[in-house]
Parts: sequence; C-alpha cells; structure tokens
Amino acid sequence: MIYSLLILVCSLGVGSAASAEPLQKPAGTTILTISGKIGATNSPGVAEFDREMLEALGMTQIQTKTPWYDGVSTFEGVPIARLMELVQAQGTKVTAIALNDYVTEIPMNDFSEHGVILALKREGQYLSVRNHGPLFIIYPFDSNPDLQSQTYFGRSAWQLSRLVVK
Repeated sequence: MIYSLLILVCSLGVGSAASAEPLQKPAGTTILTISGKIGATNSPGVAEFDREMLEALGMTQIQTKTPWYDGVSTFEGVPIARLMELVQAQGTKVTAIALNDYVTEIPMNDFSEHGVILALKREGQYLSVRNHGPLFIIYPFDSNPDLQSQTYFGRSAWQLSRLVVK
C-alpha cells in the first residue's frame, strides 16, 4: 500500500519543483527586468535578462505593417508567453515600462491569444535605442483587423526595459 502510494506520488511529479533549475544570471548587459508576481528569479525579487538569454529562449518572426514603419516589416523576437512561463508569472496583467518612462498595461492573455513577441530585431538587424530598441513589444497586427487599433498600438511599447506582472 505504501509502495503504491509512493509510486503514485512520484508519477504525479510531486517534489519535482525542488529539482527545477533557477534562472541563470545575465553574463552581458541586462536589457530586461521582470518583477511582480513571478516565481522564478535570478536576483532578489526580479528576473534579469541580457540579449543572449532572451535569444536562447527561441526566436520567432512576425511580418506585419505597423504605424511606425513604412510597408511590411519582419520582426524577430521571443514569444512573450514563453517568457512569462519561464518566470512562472502568476498575474492577469503586465505593466510594460520603457526607457523613456512610457507605461502601458497589457492583459496577460494577449500574449498567448495573439502570439505577441518581444522583438529584438527588425529586418535582421538588432533594434537600437534610436530605432525603438533594444526591445519592442510587437503584435501581429495584420493577422486580425481588431489588432489594428489604438488599443493594441498603445500596448506595443518600444524601448522596453521592464515588465511588472500584476
């Protein structure tokens, strides 16, 4: 009986959280800090990321028109839903804060529902601060006419530096 219970507990993965690896610390310059309701950190109360750490999560592309560039642009970046999963985000919304102190609030379900990315590149080139970087929240605006509105344009913070999960 006890043996059967032990097998059941092990098969359910109870205790596996103790074996989860903590987030690595950035080796390079930190370009993103995530705080708030998160379960995985690499500094006191926050998760910090450099560019290499973000790229290691797996990059994806979005081709879309935006109000900020002429024609269709190709953006490359990390799916924000994947990033939220990595930091074990527990909230329902995220406050995005840019280097210029621009602040916007984004419902957490936007990330998975719309496939929003944290873009590091446009047209194969890293985004500089001068050109909306180093990080830019990008929605696939052309994939759904509802996304082509001021609501979603306003959620697309450029020069992003911090995310606070609420």
